Amino acid sequence: MTVIAGAVFPVETLQSGWFAVLASFVAVNTIIYVALAATKLLPAPRLSHRGRSRRAETRSIYPDGDA
Repeated sequence: MTVIAGAVFPVETLQSGWFAVLASFVAVNTIIYVALAATKLLPAPRLSHRGRSRRAETRSIYPDGDA
């Protein structure tokens, strides 16, 4: 007795137009998700703007202390 492990389609189904469209959609979707996962692994770029990122006055509970 032979056990089939997985779905096996006839050749006509694999060569049909709708199956090619489905395979293309799956391929593009996979590439997009791989790219999104890769961007999650990379550190976020930091743009340093020293003048704009500093506060004009301290917001500490010790206003006379070091900033």
